[in-house]
Amino acid sequence: MYCGRMINAPSGSPTPSPRTVTPTVETVLAFVNTRADGSGRQERFEDGDSFAAWLTEHDEFGGETLVTDADAAVARELRDALVTLLLAHSGDEESLGEPLLRAERHLRRVGSLYPLATVVTAGGVELTSPQTGVPRVIGTVLAAVTTFAQTSDWGRIKACRNPPCHFGFLDRTRNGGGLYCSTGCGSQVSMRKHRRRQRHGSGTPSEA
Repeated sequence: MYCGRMINAPSGSPTPSPRTVTPTVETVLAFVNTRADGSGRQERFEDGDSFAAWLTEHDEFGGETLVTDADAAVARELRDALVTLLLAHSGDEESLGEPLLRAERHLRRVGSLYPLATVVTAGGVELTSPQTGVPRVIGTVLAAVTTFAQTSDWGRIKACRNPPCHFGFLDRTRNGGGLYCSTGCGSQVSMRKHRRRQRHGSGTPSEA
């Protein structure tokens, strides 16, 4: 199970670059990339059974756990709020304003319902969930998000701006300006823009 870890590396120790996918990032991405999308990915939190099956594949969340349909709904709501934040990191205009405010309000509520424990040792500090079962799963996600959000690279974890996709990814570009999870998604967006320009140029009404 992942515990958020914030440790000062000794002098001379290698430190992850902004383009390194750390266990913290892996935990966040594993959770947010459970949505059905236009590329054929299936909803992994549709109900209790599908959520339980997903957990058995991910030891970092505690592995096999007894869950209900209500638990799956809690996971979906948390995931969708996080995806909205990651879309905001990508500059997605539809996710800004009220959608982002709703997501942030939801995350504050979740944070109050699933508090984390701070463990301090001589080696550093870590965040962990003191709970069990599904609350521990939610706490694991919050610990990973909280830990990574304390770094200067929080804005590099994004969701793809291609509307059918919205896949979470770590932006590894030098300037942090990546908008899409792959060149394929970037090409799809460019092609749609090109077609819209052609329709406008020919006087054909543009599709929504």
